[in-house]
Amino acid sequence: MAAMQAEEKRAQAKTMKAVRFHSFGGPEVLRYEDVPKPETGAGEVLVRIRAAGVNPIDWKVRSGYMSEMFRNRLPMIPGVDMAGVVEEVGGDITGYKAGEEVYGYLGVPHGGTYAEYCKAGYFALAPMPRSLDFVEAAALPLVSLVGWQTLFDIAHLDKGQTVLIHGASGGVGHMAVQLAKWRGATVIGTASARNADFLSSLGVDEVIDYQKVRFEDAARDVDVVLDTQAGDTQQRSYQVLKKDGIMVSTLGIENPDEAAKYGVRATGFLAQPNGTELRQIARLIDEGKLKPTVSTVMPLKDVARAHDQSETGHVRGKIVLKVSD
Repeated sequence: MAAMQAEEKRAQAKTMKAVRFHSFGGPEVLRYEDVPKPETGAGEVLVRIRAAGVNPIDWKVRSGYMSEMFRNRLPMIPGVDMAGVVEEVGGDITGYKAGEEVYGYLGVPHGGTYAEYCKAGYFALAPMPRSLDFVEAAALPLVSLVGWQTLFDIAHLDKGQTVLIHGASGGVGHMAVQLAKWRGATVIGTASARNADFLSSLGVDEVIDYQKVRFEDAARDVDVVLDTQAGDTQQRSYQVLKKDGIMVSTLGIENPDEAAKYGVRATGFLAQPNGTELRQIARLIDEGKLKPTVSTVMPLKDVARAHDQSETGHVRGKIVLKVSD
């Protein structure tokens, strides 16, 4: 009874616990502190967050990436995706009700999920997969939407085609692999040798150990390349595509004129919030077609350690911050 009363008082409070950074820099700028609880407006839903995913965009923004876009938002709560429970619904919304379990990707530059509460546009949310807990569901929104939107909405990957996925064991990569296999494509994935068995278990048809083999020597006539690495990897990827094939990069195209030299296409990409696609993804999860991999779970107050780990670039699947029980 006392625990329930404490929780009710906390829900009624005008402040909440959150992580913020007041200036750009390393993980040391992250502060776990009391901040104003968000208030919802028209078309918005207030969500009590149970868990939040850690994504590279979180620490890139914290370190000063696109600082001109975010400077006026300081102090800022990082985080762009989460899973939780609907606390309050804007008066003009009929699709959600208090107590409903949801997950969602809020988008860049909005975000703010490293906190006990966040407000989200109704279009960014979807009912949580019934077969997952909050931690597993929080690992999904951004990476699953990146996989869906790059492979299907942009590249139009179809049954019988071949896709090369760079960084296939990472957050985006491991979900993109499963989506491509569900669609009926042949999947080639680059990864280190330690992740070969993991990728094989996800259905990857050919794993290329990038530390021992140059992928352009092993892959040919690929329909789609999903680039999550940029730099030299992106440049070398043009030569593995078949004529009129397409490369989609989550990090932007560095030399746009290169694609024409090879007779292929290339486009950068920024994920968009999409509750409709998250509903489709939830159905696939509950049907056993997709499964998120969570490598590490940490409490919200240990966010600096989570960022340190994410910045190594060698995380299998996702890191998730547990916000509340």
